[in-house]
Amino acid sequence: MKKLLFTFLLISAFFSAQNRFIYDYKFVTDSTNKADLKSELMYLDISEKGSKFYSREVYVSDSIMTAAFEKQIKATGSMNVDMKAMSMRKGSVRYKIHKNYPSFETYSLTRSGMDAYKVWDKRKIQWKILPEKQKIGEFEAQKAVTEFAGRKWTAWFTEELPFQDGPYKFRGLPGLIVKLEDATQSHVFELKAVGKYKEEIQKVSEFVGNDKYIEVNQEQYKKIFLEDRNDPAKSMKMAMANGAVLQFRDQSGNEISASEMIKRREQQVKENNKRDNNLLELDLLQ
Repeated sequence: MKKLLFTFLLISAFFSAQNRFIYDYKFVTDSTNKADLKSELMYLDISEKGSKFYSREVYVSDSIMTAAFEKQIKATGSMNVDMKAMSMRKGSVRYKIHKNYPSFETYSLTRSGMDAYKVWDKRKIQWKILPEKQKIGEFEAQKAVTEFAGRKWTAWFTEELPFQDGPYKFRGLPGLIVKLEDATQSHVFELKAVGKYKEEIQKVSEFVGNDKYIEVNQEQYKKIFLEDRNDPAKSMKMAMANGAVLQFRDQSGNEISASEMIKRREQQVKENNKRDNNLLELDLLQ
């Protein structure tokens, strides 16, 4: 009876609080160079209304930049945006994933080309729960497998953390996912810490990342993503076709023509795409 009461109180405490789960995300962006393993800490913040999944590095970097902008405005009444500083923002995982409770409606906030998108994803995740169990960190976990976004995934979930949630868009198991990896082990999430967060620190910066999002569904976004990937200078070309006068300068400050800028942009993105061939959602490239 005492154990049941303790369990009930523990679950009640979890659901009445704002819980933060910190994951280590290890990933390979280039499938031809698996030795180049990247790592980023990710926050999964869970409240009564839903969850948010985003990069700690990006959040901290943007928060520091926001504080600097606010200080500048208070001191001078204006804001000077340092584009060099903006380009040095830390963190490479720049998307955010939101899940609304209790429906688990899922959307991502991301970018493609020059635009920001709110992408609704209605795909279901069909799990097969297996009897195999093992300890992941300090938690007793059970195995489950699924296929999602062009990959086969293995998840380990624990009923000790009573949330049907997990990293990225993954959800729907009888407990929190404490480890998740794809079959190639080139995308791996593992829970490293559990804590709380305060709502006030969730304030979205007025200056950093306050984009006007274009709402689309997953299929629409895939089409846009492929178009931008295959034609990275599309936005510039459209602006010029509409009569916009664009001026460009190279890193030395010398003015270059729009046609030269487009050529450089296309070459740069083409080279980057060769090394960015192992997206988490592999089916975006298919």
